Amino acid sequence: MRFSLGRMLSDLKIYGRSSLRSREGFFFTLIFPIILILLFGAIFSGGGASQATVYVQNHDAGPVGSAFVSALNSTSNYCSNSSGAGLCLRPVPTDLNFSRYLSSKSASDGVVIPTNFSLAYESGQKVNVTVFGNPSSTTSALVSGIVAEVVNGFNVHGATGVHQVGIAQRTAVASNYKYIDFLIPGLVGFAALTSPMFALVNISSTYRRDKVFKLLSLTPLTKTEWLLSKIIWYIGTTVVSFILMTAVGVYAFGAHITLNWGIGIFLLLGPFFFVSLGMLVGTVSNSPEAASVVGNLVTFPMMFLSGTFFPVSSMPKYLQAIAHVLPLYYMIEGLNDVMIYGNFGAAYFDMALLLAISVVVFALAVKFFRWRED
Repeated sequence: MRFSLGRMLSDLKIYGRSSLRSREGFFFTLIFPIILILLFGAIFSGGGASQATVYVQNHDAGPVGSAFVSALNSTSNYCSNSSGAGLCLRPVPTDLNFSRYLSSKSASDGVVIPTNFSLAYESGQKVNVTVFGNPSSTTSALVSGIVAEVVNGFNVHGATGVHQVGIAQRTAVASNYKYIDFLIPGLVGFAALTSPMFALVNISSTYRRDKVFKLLSLTPLTKTEWLLSKIIWYIGTTVVSFILMTAVGVYAFGAHITLNWGIGIFLLLGPFFFVSLGMLVGTVSNSPEAASVVGNLVTFPMMFLSGTFFPVSSMPKYLQAIAHVLPLYYMIEGLNDVMIYGNFGAAYFDMALLLAISVVVFALAVKFFRWRED
């Protein structure tokens, strides 16, 4: 049977109407996003972090610059240990533009040691190390605090107090950003995950049990048309969630959002993947109860380990490794890239990866999705 846009839109209309008529559907489509941004915006807008990856560029050819880097490195073994607070240093070649390099890494934390740092320190002259950060980032306060401790140590080590190492603060991205700006992409990803996954896992399993799919098989509607109508519906609800969260974030918390076409791509790919995944999980489960268990096992790690509420970089190393295999991580990371850093180079990778796995999971969902049980 050939694909029919009319049949798909008819099913979309029926499903959308039934979802909005139910209290649960109305709540999760229109009210839940507002509650999310109000609740977590208030809780996490002043959050902090205990670990941070910091890019360091040392222009000094003398021994004091190297000693300063070693002192920073000694503040924690965070790079090799999954626990504890501190910094993980990443060296940056001196021939690169530091600000552009941070942007290419979608990062905001960095330290630049100036040329002739050793000469100035040894001769008792005033000299500054430059600390890059972002007021909205949960890690910037940690970086500034640790660098200040090291600077104080170098000044005390001067014995006579003649040595004057100072700190010059710079922002890696626009200084008017707040943490709420980083929270909005995470919560948009959260909304794109939860509504489609929980709905489709429940629908696909209960419809099989109650023989609803068997009745649908007697209509001209095809499996692909039925599934595509659900994808379109949840793309729409994700867009609505994004608009509501952005509006509340801007007017209630003073968020600054950069709108561009890249956001639209992720608002399409996220629901496309999670609707397909929810359908696949419900289809391959033997009962609604089993589908619910499997759905929760798939959903909850992504909800809390993908950077929804706090940066993945602040997590222990083993949790970071887990986060990097979760699809939601790439949606949230991509939204951060296009909305905050303007780093479309990194976002293209996230887009391509999400598109590839979405097509695969959609194909598997259609393959295993049967109108009738054998």
